[in-house]
Amino acid sequence: MNLTIPVATPKQFEAMLDAAQKGGYAYPAINCSNLVTINAALKAFADQKSDGIIQFSTGAGQFASGLNHKNMVHGVIALAELTHRLAEQYDVLVALNTDHCRPQAAETFLKPLIEETARRRAKGLNNLFQNHMLDASELPLAENMAISKEYLALCAANEIILEVEAGVVGGEEDGAAGTEDTPDEDLYTTPEDMLAVYEALHPLGRFTFAATFGNVHGHYKPGAVKLKPGILKQGQDAVTAKYGAAAEFDLVFHGGSGSSLEEIRETLGYGVVKMNVDTDTQYAFTRPIADFMFKNYDGVLKIDGEIGNKKAYDPRAYLKAAETGMAERIAVACDDLLSTGKSIGAKA
Repeated sequence: MNLTIPVATPKQFEAMLDAAQKGGYAYPAINCSNLVTINAALKAFADQKSDGIIQFSTGAGQFASGLNHKNMVHGVIALAELTHRLAEQYDVLVALNTDHCRPQAAETFLKPLIEETARRRAKGLNNLFQNHMLDASELPLAENMAISKEYLALCAANEIILEVEAGVVGGEEDGAAGTEDTPDEDLYTTPEDMLAVYEALHPLGRFTFAATFGNVHGHYKPGAVKLKPGILKQGQDAVTAKYGAAAEFDLVFHGGSGSSLEEIRETLGYGVVKMNVDTDTQYAFTRPIADFMFKNYDGVLKIDGEIGNKKAYDPRAYLKAAETGMAERIAVACDDLLSTGKSIGAKA
């Protein structure tokens, strides 16, 4: 095994996106908040021979920095630096992203992280992050594009790709703008919106685009979510008809938990190269812990004067089970998104 491959360089991340677009597959983007969840993602990507994306939200940063501080920037930097070190053990490429930064947090979250990458680059080091996500979808499109242009320029100067969103993804996610009562018409990005996004951002640098097609954050029963993947094709067709095939978007699928395999696979044909996975992996992480506690309650608790079982209440016992459960769910995501076996690894 090659033990020297770090987190993807900017050029390697661009090669990852190009390979996915050309090959008709997408990368699972896994929300992580601690060492165990990072290890679960790395294990799954390596086991599946899939490159992938690990991402951190503002809430994950607050959590990682500790209860006394809740400093989202400090926590996210710590998580990213940890991932850089852990990724050196693997022979697949991993890119790092920050997830769902709303416009009111951009100045205090995104900007310091971009500055941290700039400091690393000045020392000849790899980018701390390859991708940042600015979710200004709560704003009118013109205002959304104005702030997106500002941050795309900052990112492009440091070879960072910016992910933007237009239209509202419903439901609830850590830092997301949508709500469960979002009007249906706001859940679908129009071809006109997609043209406006391309025209505003294309001259400034490379970006990815989370267009909305009825997707929602969170987990819903089958049939509750009314996806219309064809909306992505309509938007791509509008842009490429006017600006040529090279204008095709690198699209991002948000709120994919609970979607059918058929719907997921359909989006791959319309240019989706990244799919966020969070709710399902949270459950996959927590379910084995619950199972462990039920089966070992007399070991993890000191009941009726007994002393319990140190091997049972050692956090490593149940966290290893959690890591395994989460890794298994990520492996399914790799299969669903057709990234299994397609790592470009050191070839990029």
